[in-house]
Amino acid sequence: MIHRRTAVACLSASPLLLSGCGGGAQAAPSRSDDDRPARTTAAPTPESSSPQPTGIPGLGPRTAAAIPERAEQIVVARGRGKDSPVSTVVLYERDDSVWQPGASWPAHNGRDGWSEHHVAGDLRSPVGVYGLTDAGGLLADPGSKLPYHQSYGFQSPGTGFEGEPLEGSFDYVVAINYNREPGTSPLDWTRPMGAQRGGGIWLHVDHGGPTHACVSVAKAHMKELLRTLDPARHPAVVMGYADWLAQ
Repeated sequence: MIHRRTAVACLSASPLLLSGCGGGAQAAPSRSDDDRPARTTAAPTPESSSPQPTGIPGLGPRTAAAIPERAEQIVVARGRGKDSPVSTVVLYERDDSVWQPGASWPAHNGRDGWSEHHVAGDLRSPVGVYGLTDAGGLLADPGSKLPYHQSYGFQSPGTGFEGEPLEGSFDYVVAINYNREPGTSPLDWTRPMGAQRGGGIWLHVDHGGPTHACVSVAKAHMKELLRTLDPARHPAVVMGYADWLAQ
C-alpha cells in the first residue's frame, strides 16, 4: 500500500525543498504504525577499528579501519575534490579477504563539495562511513533486498541548481545512515544529532546536476544497487573526496 505523506526533499533548489539532504529543520510528519517498515540490523558505525580485507584502492589506513569488520558490501563514493560536486561510485563486494570492484559510475554530490562537519544547508555532502539499511522510492519495489518503502512522499518537483528538472530523482533511494534512525523509512525525520546537523542524505537517481548533500547515480545504477545490496552482508557507504579518503 502506498502511503500519502509530506514530501521530503533531498536536492532541489526550491525553497520548499530545503529541508532534506542537508537542509534546514522540519517537523516530523505524522506516521501510523503500519507506515514504519520493520527494523533491520543497526547501521555500521565509523568507529570500528577492526582489520580489513585488502583491495579497495584509494582508501588510506584511517578510512579503511573505519569500515566495520562484518561489512561485505561497500559503496565507495569518491569525490573529485573537496569543493567539487562531481564524483564516481563503485560497489565493492567482499570475496574472502579481497574486495572485488564493480563498474565505476559517474555521480554527483553536494553542490559545494564535501564537509567533515556537515550542517544543515551547507550544500556539502558529509564525509565518512555509514550503514545502508533502508530503501524506498516513488516507484514500485524493483526487487530490493533492503526494506523498501514506496510512497508519494518521494516526490521531487522543481528544478536543480543548473536549471535541470528534478522529476524522477526520488524514484529510487537508499538512505545513508547519517544522522538518522536505522530501520526506518528514508522519509523518517528522526535526527539523533539534532536538526542542525542536517539529514535526509540519500543515494538517489541522478538528475544531471549537483545535489544539496546526497549522492546521485543513474536510474539503472540505482536499480542495480537495490537488487544487490543485501542486509545479510551489512552494506555500507564510504564517501568523501579523494584526498580525505586517502588518509
